[in-house]
Amino acid sequence: MESTISHPRYMGIPTFMRQIYAESAEGLDIALVGIPYDGGVTNRPGARHGPREIRDASSLTRAIHHVTQVNPFEMCTIADLGDVMFSKVFDDAVSMAEIEVFFANIVKAGAAPISAGGDHSVTYPILKALGAEAPLHVVHIDAHTDTWDVFQGSKFHHGAPFRRAVEDGVIDPKSMIQIGIRGAQNETTGWDYSLESGMRVIFMEEFTALGVDAVVAEARRVVGKGPVYISFDVDGLDPVYAPGTGTPEIGGLTTIEGQALIRGLRGLNIVGGDVVEVSPPFDQTGNTSMVAATLMYEMLCILAEAVEARKNT
Repeated sequence: MESTISHPRYMGIPTFMRQIYAESAEGLDIALVGIPYDGGVTNRPGARHGPREIRDASSLTRAIHHVTQVNPFEMCTIADLGDVMFSKVFDDAVSMAEIEVFFANIVKAGAAPISAGGDHSVTYPILKALGAEAPLHVVHIDAHTDTWDVFQGSKFHHGAPFRRAVEDGVIDPKSMIQIGIRGAQNETTGWDYSLESGMRVIFMEEFTALGVDAVVAEARRVVGKGPVYISFDVDGLDPVYAPGTGTPEIGGLTTIEGQALIRGLRGLNIVGGDVVEVSPPFDQTGNTSMVAATLMYEMLCILAEAVEARKNT
């Protein structure tokens, strides 16, 4: 499979990072996936349009990482697997099941996924697919814990994916860290559930006091040597860097800190990741989509190294 990353960046049909489009994950090391779904939002919609805009913004991607010198496109066979296609987009249970089947097929083919959402509810069925054989260890970067319970009659909204995943036994809460949590709430349910289930919760004030290097060290301690999944909600960043999102909270991470967090996980047993909650209708300049595409590239670099390490063991 020949990459098109050396072609002029304004040419061709947009795919994630100008990789080829593939209809199947067979033969791939890493599958890049779009999940155009925002049926789980509790307020501002628009994340269904995220994957398309992130694909376009990702045409800016170049191959070789300036810090690590990693070229993931030479290390691994990578392709854009397209979008999860929904048959009943207004039925949240059916939509969750269709995402799970899509990612289960990626796992069956032996590939590792990196996806662009979509709202954060899409992470739950991904975790079900990837954690079916053994619970995942999770690094979760976000302004919100996303461990609330039923809201407006739905248990599949974007504020509940990690609670649902714990209930299903597909993640180990004691091997999960949540970074960047902040913002007032009307009740403490989510914070309480995270802490009581054993998750390590780093509120933004603790992050600022510790510094990014210490937080990286804590993340590595928490997840250990198990299979690690990274979920990055762009509202974990301060809205000056990522205004195009559904539930912005001021006082968040800088883009440099976000990149450093991902790079700091280098060498762990990474098995997949996602970047979620990009809402282009609120992204006046397109900067949020560009930030999300760059975060996906950062994940891709450390995932490619993890894939290669697993091949060599």
